[in-house]
Amino acid sequence: MADFLVFLRRFIAEPGRVGSITPSSRFLCERMLSRVNWDKANVIMELGPGTGAFTQRIYQNICPDARYVLVERDAQFRTMLQSRFPDVMIREEATMLSHYLEELKLGQADVIISGLPFANFPKELREAILEQVQSVLAPGGLFITFQYSLQLQAELQERFSWVETDFTLLNIPPAFIYTCRNGQK
Repeated sequence: MADFLVFLRRFIAEPGRVGSITPSSRFLCERMLSRVNWDKANVIMELGPGTGAFTQRIYQNICPDARYVLVERDAQFRTMLQSRFPDVMIREEATMLSHYLEELKLGQADVIISGLPFANFPKELREAILEQVQSVLAPGGLFITFQYSLQLQAELQERFSWVETDFTLLNIPPAFIYTCRNGQK
């Protein structure tokens, strides 16, 4: 209930940055993360983790030597995440992914999970973030995101060699899940 209240307050304060009034459901989390091969995911990034609905499940599944980086712009969410996951690295801007990986000497990301509300972003910001995702994602790496409409589908299909779209009613609101693989078109 506490996470719901924080989400609701942040949504009211900044609806352009927080895409929902409630954290993602466990059903959405399970569906999105089902494609990840945790044994081969050495560098994992999560964009827009909010209060940590996906973070908790990712944290439980990653290998002990995997590196995990959260990217959250909202200061209140960052504070919550830092207290819940004190040993996970947290950065602020999704437009600086390559800088963060270079700074941390991590190479490329094997998996990028995103809860960012791309439909709420201006075109320039959406494109800048997706360009960063493409540039840091290892060949064959996965970019998995969800949205509440099919608006992003065509753009993802232009950028990635393989895009699969799934859907779950078991979330508020129901969500489309995009699983994208990086590689040559």
